[in-house]
Amino acid sequence: MQDNAIVIPPAPFLIRIAAMVYELLLVTAVVFVASFLIIPVVGDLQAPWQRHLFQVYILAVLFAYFSAFWLRSGQTLAMKTWRIRLISRGGARLTLKQAALRFVIALVGLALAGAGFWWALFDRDRQFLHDRIAGTRLVRVPRKA
Repeated sequence: MQDNAIVIPPAPFLIRIAAMVYELLLVTAVVFVASFLIIPVVGDLQAPWQRHLFQVYILAVLFAYFSAFWLRSGQTLAMKTWRIRLISRGGARLTLKQAALRFVIALVGLALAGAGFWWALFDRDRQFLHDRIAGTRLVRVPRKA
């Protein structure tokens, strides 16, 4: 019996890295705009509570940015450019829980000298650690004919 399921190829490691570099440029712009909006409200960030409030605000803005794209289409702007889509392990769209878990684990992995990203070099499926834990995967989107 033949299985007619379409196998979606995983996104190559170097393509994912290139997309992350591009994403960094886009996220920098998002953080700048978000900072311009909050600085007049919070003040000059001299007090510890002001810095902490600012940091929590920026993390919330970043989560809103990523989760909105991941939940809606599975692709941020950089991911669309590099033809990468984020899907759940079964091929469906992400849930909010998966998006939140992926975001938090990616931040922790990034804070640990990128350990969550280096993980992909040793993973049997070349997945990042946050994808492995969240039950997600990055796949390559075929070119439009």
